[in-house]
Amino acid sequence: MQVVAHRGASHEQAEHTLGAYLAALEHGADGLECDVRLTADGHLVCVHDRTLRRTAANRGTVSTMELEELNELDFSIWKNPWAELDDEAPDVDPEHGKVLTLRKLLETAAGLDRRVEVAIETKHPTRYGGLVERRLIQLLREFGWDRAGSPVRVMSFSHTALQRARRLAPEVPVVQLVDKAHHWPMLRRMVEPDWIIGPGIGELREHPGLGRHLKGWRVHVWTVNTAEDLQLCQSLGVEAVITDRPAYILEQLGR
Repeated sequence: MQVVAHRGASHEQAEHTLGAYLAALEHGADGLECDVRLTADGHLVCVHDRTLRRTAANRGTVSTMELEELNELDFSIWKNPWAELDDEAPDVDPEHGKVLTLRKLLETAAGLDRRVEVAIETKHPTRYGGLVERRLIQLLREFGWDRAGSPVRVMSFSHTALQRARRLAPEVPVVQLVDKAHHWPMLRRMVEPDWIIGPGIGELREHPGLGRHLKGWRVHVWTVNTAEDLQLCQSLGVEAVITDRPAYILEQLGR
């Protein structure tokens, strides 16, 4: 079973920061998961929310700001607001708490001495529509990761977005995310047989029938943070679990 770090080791580090991803890699995560949004000047950045209130204490919106503006913000202080007062805290590279571009994350993965996969979720709706997937595939092409054997997969709750990604890069794996069990009967008629299905753990827990209906599909589950949920995934033959706690889940798996 593949263990994928959800926004990095986000249980202990500020999500989507370079520090969170480096911690996940140090723990031994098999893969890294991120959400991407497009800035006003065309850069893909790893940010989940449309606005910056939660993660950067700023009233701005990612899509209306340029990368240079985002670079002035601290994306990590919210996780540990008293860090500056802790005299025993280890020194941290300030760059590890800045906004993280997808390019930098891919460069980090490409520079490793082992294969680490990257699951990239495109967020919709967005003012830029299909430009997000076009920019994403352009970037993957620069790394040679727009073809078979790529360590990257594209995820989205938007079926249209995944169709778009498939047209641009037919050999890159895609993951149809599912946040409601009752959506699956409709989605099942729309997805291709080689697509990966990505249900939330809460839906699998609350709707046992969903797990049975996913038999025969490749399944990647989010967000698996407890031993009980991991056991459920194992019983269903899940291929990958996406977790905020990669070190803990790896330990539960005896790795």
